[in-house]
Amino acid sequence: MATINKRDGKWQCQVRKTGFPSRTRTFTSRADATEWGRMVEAEMDRGLFVSRDEAERTTIADLLDRYIREVSPTKRSGSSDKGRSAKLKKQLGDYKLTALTSSHLVAYRDARLKEVSPQTVIHELNLLNRALTLATREWGIVLPAGIPKVIKPRKPQGRDRRLHPDEIQAIIDATESPDLRDFIRLAVATGMRRSELASLRWEHINLERRTAHLPLTKTDTPRTVPLSSVAAAVLQERKDAGCTVPFAVTPNSLTRAFRRAVRRARGLYESTCRVLERPADPQWLVGIRLHDLRHEATSRFFELGLQTLEVASITGHKTLSMLKRYTHLRAEDLALKLD
Repeated sequence: MATINKRDGKWQCQVRKTGFPSRTRTFTSRADATEWGRMVEAEMDRGLFVSRDEAERTTIADLLDRYIREVSPTKRSGSSDKGRSAKLKKQLGDYKLTALTSSHLVAYRDARLKEVSPQTVIHELNLLNRALTLATREWGIVLPAGIPKVIKPRKPQGRDRRLHPDEIQAIIDATESPDLRDFIRLAVATGMRRSELASLRWEHINLERRTAHLPLTKTDTPRTVPLSSVAAAVLQERKDAGCTVPFAVTPNSLTRAFRRAVRRARGLYESTCRVLERPADPQWLVGIRLHDLRHEATSRFFELGLQTLEVASITGHKTLSMLKRYTHLRAEDLALKLD
């Protein structure tokens, strides 16, 4: 039965019914309190009542903080979750879980698309969806309206930026970091992901057989990567130099160092062009990302004549269809095959 009392100028409604937890809420008007009490009683009578207390107390910021604290440390992608969570909390953090709607997510999506790439927005929305799903399935938080949905941005088409050998060498020459120089050479020779190269350990490398075993990968499927003579030589040099692990650096530090090297290489190229009094190519050493090294390696595997299954076993792509975007072979190479 619903009981309504006036307290401190507001109206408090309390609903008590055998077999259900007591429910209390405060309103500014008696009419609202009465309507809410009737709604809760009706849900209890019809067997539809579920407690919304936890969802009404929890904000998006609270939810994401708990996810980062309890779940992210168990995932290899956890290091990226913290940054994505900060972006979500900045715009959505104050909303209670019961107040979050699809329109809020649409506004967030559209605002972020003006600042970052579609793929970044997809990663952020996926994080929020994972946290909401976990809350409803395992944390006992009930969302009466369910998890709000939003149409995610379309994934951009795969980049077809190929690196000229001279561009790669220019970046290697521009960096002062021996780690980055060897990382670039290995990335192009093996097609390994940034995180895979950074997590290499000597006990997983057999230089005699020219193999590197990767027990932890992005796809959760261990694989063994064959090493070309170039890759084996780079690793042998680092081992002979006394490196306790092949790369004692973090993936993010490699990315930052690579960006600096690309900028420095472009600057040196422009300076040379000015000295020689010739125009600089606007595309040379421009728009290059660290992941392009893996794309370049994969494309070269196809150009060597390897079959799709063989390439997939080296690169670790989860499905063969994912390799379609990596077969942007140079037109001049294809032309030679037509003769």
